[in-house]
Amino acid sequence: MFKPYESKQFFDEMLENNVPKDHYKAFYEKLSEFSEYELQQKNDAAQSSFLKQGITFTVYGAEGGTERTMPFDFVPIIITHKDWRIIEKGMTQRVEALNHFLHDIYHDQKILKAGIIPAALVLNNPYYYKEVIGTNIPLNNHIFLAGIDLIRDENGTYRVLEDNLRNPSGMSYVFKNRAIMKQVYPEFFSKYSLHTFEHQLATMREALLSHRPKNLAADQDPHAVLLTAGIYNSAYYDHVFLAKQLNIALVEGKDIIVKDNIVYMKTIRGLERVDIIYRRIDDDFLDPTVFREDSLLGVPNILEAYKKGNVAILNAVGNGVADDKAIYSYVPDMIRYYLNEEPIIENVETYMLTNPEQREWVLEHLHELVVKNVGASGGYDMLIGPHASPEEIDQFREKILENPSQYIAQPTIKLSRAPVYQNKRFYPCHVDLRVFVMKGKETNVLLGGLSRVALKEGSLVVNSSQGGGAKDTWVLKEEAHYVK
Repeated sequence: MFKPYESKQFFDEMLENNVPKDHYKAFYEKLSEFSEYELQQKNDAAQSSFLKQGITFTVYGAEGGTERTMPFDFVPIIITHKDWRIIEKGMTQRVEALNHFLHDIYHDQKILKAGIIPAALVLNNPYYYKEVIGTNIPLNNHIFLAGIDLIRDENGTYRVLEDNLRNPSGMSYVFKNRAIMKQVYPEFFSKYSLHTFEHQLATMREALLSHRPKNLAADQDPHAVLLTAGIYNSAYYDHVFLAKQLNIALVEGKDIIVKDNIVYMKTIRGLERVDIIYRRIDDDFLDPTVFREDSLLGVPNILEAYKKGNVAILNAVGNGVADDKAIYSYVPDMIRYYLNEEPIIENVETYMLTNPEQREWVLEHLHELVVKNVGASGGYDMLIGPHASPEEIDQFREKILENPSQYIAQPTIKLSRAPVYQNKRFYPCHVDLRVFVMKGKETNVLLGGLSRVALKEGSLVVNSSQGGGAKDTWVLKEEAHYVK
């Protein structure tokens, strides 16, 4: 069944020497009971269920239409309790340090004065918004929801690949993957004792509502909304799902108005005050009177209401500076500086191309490395050296020489793999894990996460916009790997 796994150059989530690991044995045994016909029938049913429920994402500029269903693979990523405890502690630590950093650079800038991070890297960053310097926000919390991308290297060691602190998407797929897995493949769950998603969205709602603006009367309950860019946004399904599950209104910019620095939602009953906005539009489009004048997505004068403490905007304005890929390399230093701790989960080694020595070395080894645009996401403007043509390598060499501060380089990590079942056969594909961290008065890590898979054989790019898919993520309870 798993002949392609004879190669030992990658860490495999499920198999070791072509034999299932202990925590996968029950799954493997049940899988072996299915015929090829039954597997294909179930696979078709799962893909059909995504389509019928409208679980889609948008690929901008795609030929033949923009809306697509997320490809789903039924072989789950199973995480042991021991590994999950490391992930949970590591993600909590990282988000705490990043939040300290964001509050610091918009207030006292102690980390810059101490020389821990080059001041120019922050102050000249296009995502550092001087318009909100000194703004006091509820709980001093800039990160309501983070999506931290983890990988495992060839030794099985977890490493942080990327921080997403602006508008991380994908949480809806975590819940829908589990629902469809239980609907189509209920047999696999019978021998496993797993953490469930029960109460997770209630925890998220509690974290959301804890961001009471300072000018809201103590005896008033805060009124929250989710601000979307609309139906053509790539993550619109995510917006609809979360608004419904959090029991808050889904609104667009045209539904919101600011009067006397107070934010209101237009309703058939008149204007209703809005105290908390979980926004899913980027900073640049948030307020056309301050940022992009041509924005039709935002709300005029909303930034002034935010600065005066009349409305909370989550995630906070200006978070982009902290998930910049150049700043990423300094997160371990943030952890040491703000928390006086060593990082629990390390970064991937990163080369700063503003450093002449590192840049010279990188330019000589582009064919071995991954090069990323510090401000891009979704797998765009990225070079994977071992898979690139000589023309592509030359193109990135020119980009780096023209603007070295816009790029960083990393070794080509041998990402861990897991089996997938596609096109009536099993084959190995590379995977990563997006972990969602919710922060209010307390920090909570969603039990599980979005396991993303590069469905194209040999590909290292897991992003859905680049042909990637998703798997269900199982976290085992402490008392047993599985029920015998």
